[in-house]
Amino acid sequence: MDIFRTKSVEQSIRDTEDPDHQLRKRLSALDLTVFGIGVIIGTGIFVLTGQVAKEMAGPAVAISFVVAGVVCGLAALCYAEFASTIPVAGSAYTFSFATLGEFPAWVIGWDLILELALAAAVVAVGWSGYFASMLNSIGIPLPATIAGDDPVVNVPAVVIVAILTAVLVAGIKLSSRVNLILVITKVAVVLLVIVAGLFFVKAANYTPFVPDPVSTPRVEGLNAPLIQVLFGITPVAFGVVGVFAAAAIVFFAFIGFDIVATAAEETVKPQRDVPRGILGSLVICTVLYVAVSLVVVGMQRYDRLSTAAPLSDAFTSVGHPWLATIISLGALAGLTTVVLVLLLGQTRVLFAMSRDGLMPRSLAKVHPRFGTPATLTVIIGVVTMALAGFVSFGELAELVNIGTLFAFVVVSIGVVVLRRTRPDLPRAFRTPLVPVLPILSVLACVYLMLNLPVETWLRFVIWMVIGVVVYFGYGYRHSRTGVRESVR
Repeated sequence: MDIFRTKSVEQSIRDTEDPDHQLRKRLSALDLTVFGIGVIIGTGIFVLTGQVAKEMAGPAVAISFVVAGVVCGLAALCYAEFASTIPVAGSAYTFSFATLGEFPAWVIGWDLILELALAAAVVAVGWSGYFASMLNSIGIPLPATIAGDDPVVNVPAVVIVAILTAVLVAGIKLSSRVNLILVITKVAVVLLVIVAGLFFVKAANYTPFVPDPVSTPRVEGLNAPLIQVLFGITPVAFGVVGVFAAAAIVFFAFIGFDIVATAAEETVKPQRDVPRGILGSLVICTVLYVAVSLVVVGMQRYDRLSTAAPLSDAFTSVGHPWLATIISLGALAGLTTVVLVLLLGQTRVLFAMSRDGLMPRSLAKVHPRFGTPATLTVIIGVVTMALAGFVSFGELAELVNIGTLFAFVVVSIGVVVLRRTRPDLPRAFRTPLVPVLPILSVLACVYLMLNLPVETWLRFVIWMVIGVVVYFGYGYRHSRTGVRESVR
């Protein structure tokens, strides 16, 4: 069994020209950058800032964001080279198929399914919470059975996913226009938070900047970071260990820049514009994250921050609740774009896997009018609606982080492999300092993975075992790459 058979770059590009499975090229560098900002700025800036500052890092949460941003930056440089060399839908899945082989590609594709499906559903539930809170503030409370902490069916989450699924079916350009309007709204709100918040910053709130480490039940047992269990480190929050553990959590805030790579096939000039979209969106969002986190912990002492809505509650604490309402609107716009782009990424990864025969090939058929994989988009929308409407996630959200970091590791290794196996390929963007930078990317990602809880690792392994069973039960036998080899 040749499970490590590769799919050549040339074949990947030829597959994009099949009329029945051809996506329309409509996107520019601006569209891609806005997609990146649209998916990155969301839960992390509106929720995680307060949570990790209060429970893990204190005012040094800004350092946690910088650490996570640097790790993402290393991986982003690797993604940029791949996306400019292989401008095909599928992102890390497609890159892995060209370098490491079919089985590793399947593993990374299966991993991305977990990452994107869970992330879209988790963020849709967060959107529902903000929406219900906003309606409640204007005197229109929603029944607890359809919205709240433990609804029977989370109706707002289901509805927003349904609307965004329809937008994605209607075409990539319409999706980019809707995304642009919402991104402008939420970036304006983020800038308002930074500028207005500066007037209420108190220097005393930054002391101590790195609180002394303390033992805490939150990081004991299966909730302890794996690195602490492996090396016998006493489970603690805060201190230097807490700052890095927080970086592994706020990493969730950066998830999404890699989705820009999934839109490479729909970009007019992918060799030039995809690297710009990936790196541009990541730099902009890192600066905004660090600025917001510094302002929020300066406005309100870290141990008094809200974990549900830290930005709006910080302004309420200084006597400006009207700003809290504006921030809630920005959060709604922000979370909407996150769900939109996550659904886009999910469809493009599964589209690529289906076109290769590892999933039913009929799913990769493009709608003749809209130029999108309409059937696949609807299926993914329905599954996400079911997850968002009926599943209580809790700490399952951390599976998104480990899945993304794993994808980054594989892509970073793939860059080095492709440089050695295909040095002749034209590369519009080249990752600097190869192999040193990709190796640093791998080490940084693995370190953050080790800072995730043991329970998260166990769930991740179970998901991967299921994926292996599905591959040998269906994917291997239906692979178009395998068919081509048997013909030859």
